[in-house]
Amino acid sequence: MGEPLPDDGQTELLADIDRKVVEVGRGDTLLGLLVDAAVPRLDAHDAIEALRSVFDPRRLQVGQEIALLFQREAGSDRRFVGLELEPGVDRAVSVARLEGDAYEAVSIDKELQRRKAAASAVIDSSLFEAGASVGVPIPVMAAMIRAYSYDVDFQRDIQPGDEFQVMYERYFTDSGAAARDGDILYAALTLGGRRMELYRYKTRDGVVDYFNRQGESIRKALLRTPIDGARVSSKFGMRKHPVLGFSKMHAGMDFAAPSGTPIYAAGDGVVEEIGGKGSYGNYIRIKHNQQMATAYAHLSKFGPDMRRGGRVKQGDIIGYVGSTGRSTGPHLHYEVLRNGRQVNPMSVDLPTGIALQGAELAAFRRHVDESDRQFVANLQSAAQVAQTAGGIGDDHPQSCRGERSC
Repeated sequence: MGEPLPDDGQTELLADIDRKVVEVGRGDTLLGLLVDAAVPRLDAHDAIEALRSVFDPRRLQVGQEIALLFQREAGSDRRFVGLELEPGVDRAVSVARLEGDAYEAVSIDKELQRRKAAASAVIDSSLFEAGASVGVPIPVMAAMIRAYSYDVDFQRDIQPGDEFQVMYERYFTDSGAAARDGDILYAALTLGGRRMELYRYKTRDGVVDYFNRQGESIRKALLRTPIDGARVSSKFGMRKHPVLGFSKMHAGMDFAAPSGTPIYAAGDGVVEEIGGKGSYGNYIRIKHNQQMATAYAHLSKFGPDMRRGGRVKQGDIIGYVGSTGRSTGPHLHYEVLRNGRQVNPMSVDLPTGIALQGAELAAFRRHVDESDRQFVANLQSAAQVAQTAGGIGDDHPQSCRGERSC
């Protein structure tokens, strides 16, 4: 637990306050913990109700510590006056008894320090494993995969010996504890000798996007692969059908993945059809413009608030991998339709996003130069930290690689 949270105007009473720390175990409820700690059931109930305004008690984790506050009174009596807990390293909440036995909850967000981290590695097997080997957090690697998914088929395009670089934000508390990961600021993939770079940039109009070195948005109308970490199990074209047993046109791409794996909308659009659809099982079709649509089949269930006529944004979770309909195992069947006809998702020409021009392009080029300088500086800093420490030890976990000060 962190330091106690003094209540304004009550500092002089702290000497009369006893703190009892309890730890959440498997199957514990907050009400049960308080009652077991000799908090009257009515007080426990009222304190928990107040807490709900800033924190959901159902989100308590096993091992979470909670400080219970008791005020010493005459004799050996103690009066319950509140509780404190830290849901995360960047936040603390407290509940205090007020006049008249009511309770009030407050939430305090701790000020965080932003630092930049940089990493570089050769890919031996997968991009995720290469990132883990140099301490890049999984959410950062997932964001990097999504950013490149417009152009890269991560099942076919990445080969051993390819490389990646990334610079991203991390946020720390005053005590140096890692609180959360921020945005990717720069990334590069070198695949088969082809180098693809992206830079996070905010335009003068307030638009934040990723651009290549030439100032062209990497964002395209559709994602080529609307699922993370899946294996291509069947390509577009003629094949021997695994259920029917004879050759048949396969008008999409199949991605094998565990049941429940999230499926993302490949682009902005409107849900044109949703529900059961014969051999497709649970099915969604999204219309993106007058020409283009995408379809997703064999889902186990649909995403929240999915309905016919509803609008979706690129990257929204529209459903989850399943094996409904005519299917031999959990997978996503993904189709891209142009003017109502299925086309190969891997070869269809996708329109690009905006291209910076004039003064905006000049400002972006200055941003690119500064980002390149910062990436090199942070990568060198990481190497120096590793050499000084003789490796990354307990005081400098791998996730700190690339920090200016871990």
